[in-house]
Amino acid sequence: MVIALNRSRALLGSGLIVLLLVSNPPAWLQINGIPPNWAVLWLLPWAVVQGPLAGAAAGLGLGLLLDAFQSSNISSALILTVLGFWWGLFLTSKRPIERSTTLGLLALIGCFLLNSSYALQLHWRGEWSRAAWHTTFGQTLLTGLLAPMLCSLLVLFWRRLSPRYPQ
Repeated sequence: MVIALNRSRALLGSGLIVLLLVSNPPAWLQINGIPPNWAVLWLLPWAVVQGPLAGAAAGLGLGLLLDAFQSSNISSALILTVLGFWWGLFLTSKRPIERSTTLGLLALIGCFLLNSSYALQLHWRGEWSRAAWHTTFGQTLLTGLLAPMLCSLLVLFWRRLSPRYPQ
């Protein structure tokens, strides 16, 4: 029995893989115990291929799942929604994103903004720590290094499943 891979199954399956990677990141993909930001590495290609509204909806959904999954009071839903919308705007730009270096730069910026929002939320609660900024810079670096390869492959994957790109 062959199960056809459609967009909704791929979205759900890949979202579950992101949650699995967030909860149990591979040790060989970490720097000093800091893993890449899997949410950014997943959301960027989805938003670039599907557009701003789908990117914002996916960012909100992923952010709410991550917020429910984590035990802290730090939220990622708003910033992931904004990043998904912003990255989705590149679909309608005059020059769509084709280069892996552009995807790497966008992932680097997105990871820095997301982790900076975590650090600022800790600061506003009076729990400022140097470790939060250490994690921000480490995760941003690792995400920026992995993004050109992983995001390029995911862009190709999502384009194959998207009705906007005929086969």
